[in-house]
Amino acid sequence: MLQTVTPGIEAAPRARLRWWTELPLIILVYACYSAGRLLARGDVAGAVDHGLTILRIEKFLRINAEHPLNRLFTSEAWIGVPADFWYASLHYLVTPAVMVWVFRSHAVHYRLARTWLMTSTFIGLIGFTLLPTCPPRLLSAGHGFVDTMAQYSSYGWWGGEASAPRGMGGMTNQYAAMPSLHVGWALWCGVLLWRYGRTRTAKAAGVVYPLVTTIVVMGTANHYFLDAVAGAAVMGVGLLLAPFVSRIAERATASARVRFADVPAGSAGAQAPLVSVGCKTSAGEHIPRQRESRFADGAEPSASPTDAGDGAPAPAR
Repeated sequence: MLQTVTPGIEAAPRARLRWWTELPLIILVYACYSAGRLLARGDVAGAVDHGLTILRIEKFLRINAEHPLNRLFTSEAWIGVPADFWYASLHYLVTPAVMVWVFRSHAVHYRLARTWLMTSTFIGLIGFTLLPTCPPRLLSAGHGFVDTMAQYSSYGWWGGEASAPRGMGGMTNQYAAMPSLHVGWALWCGVLLWRYGRTRTAKAAGVVYPLVTTIVVMGTANHYFLDAVAGAAVMGVGLLLAPFVSRIAERATASARVRFADVPAGSAGAQAPLVSVGCKTSAGEHIPRQRESRFADGAEPSASPTDAGDGAPAPAR
C-alpha cells in the first residue's frame, strides 16, 4: 500500500548523541551557571536577614538539626574532616561520573536526565538571585555555629572561604545558599542510581549518597535544613519541566536542521534538472532521441538484424 508523504512535515529522526557534542554543551551550561552565580551577589545585610529568618522558622518548627550536627562535626575531627572532603569534592566528581555512566549505559534515558539536571540548575540560579542567604557558618558567633571548613582547612586544599581553593575565595559567591544544589545534585544522582542501577550496591548508593550529603551540608554549617528541602523541591520542579524543555529543544534543533538542509538541496536541484522530464523513448532506444542522434544525416536504418534493436531475432544458420 502506497503512503503519501507531504514534503516539509515528515518527522526528523532523532540524532544520535556524541560525546564530543555533549561535552562542550555541558561545559557551556556550567560556565553560564557559574558566571550567573557570581553575578547574583545580593546585599550582605539582606543575606544575613534571610539566613536569620530561616533559622527562626526552623526553631519555631523544631527542625533546626544544624546545631547538634555542627557541634558533633566540630568536636570530632574523625567525622568533621571526612565531611569537609565530602562537601568540597564529591559535588564535582560524582555528578559528572553518573552523567557519563547514564550516557554510556542508558543512552535512551540520557537526554531527559541531562535536561532535568540543567533545568533544575537554572532554577536554582534564580533562587540565588532572588534570595541571597547567609549560611550558618557566616553568622555571628553568638548563633552557635562553627565553620568546619575553616577549622579543618589545614587538612585540605580549601581555605576559610567555603570550599574554594586557598586564595580563590573571591571567585565564589558565599551567599548562594538557598536552595542547596549540593543536595539537589546528590538527589539527581541518587534517583538515577536507584532507577537504573542493576546491583544492590548501586541502589544502596542511590539512597545513601543524597542522605549523607544532606547531613554533611548541615553539619559543616554550609546550609540550613530548609536549604536542603528547597534543593529537593527545585529538583522536583525541574523533573516536571524537563519533558517540556526537551520537546522545545528538539523542535528548535529539527527546525534548524531542516532549514540548513533545504539550502543545498534547492541549489543542487537547480543545477542538475532531470533529463528525462517530458521525454519518451521509442522502440530500440535506451535514452530519449537516441535514434534521431544516430541518423541525423537523413540515412534510413537498414533492415539487418544488427540494427533492428535488442528485441530482433537472431538470423537462422
